[in-house]
Amino acid sequence: MTPLLSLASVSLQENGHTLVVTGDLEINAAVELAAAGMKWLKTNDLQVAAFDFTGVGKASSVAISVLFEWLRTCHHQNIAIESIRLSAPLSRLASLAELDELIARHGAIH
Repeated sequence: MTPLLSLASVSLQENGHTLVVTGDLEINAAVELAAAGMKWLKTNDLQVAAFDFTGVGKASSVAISVLFEWLRTCHHQNIAIESIRLSAPLSRLASLAELDELIARHGAIH
């Protein structure tokens, strides 16, 4: 895995065509995390991408917001979504917010 961003509370790494988020994403880190992922998506000439949020231990709407920013970037770059993996807390939050079906349309949620 190649590190793309490392902050006190959260890190972002790329593993092949997958962006991997680890840690607890807080509001003050969201802008940097979203920007780092968007830059990677725009500069790597990808046909397909995947997102792995299984390392995020705390449910946070901030993490879901970052995911949607990356999905918008993929849409604009014509990058297909292979999969979206959410941690159990994020899956519960997405379900409670009735976003799970919307996320599933973009990629198979695991």
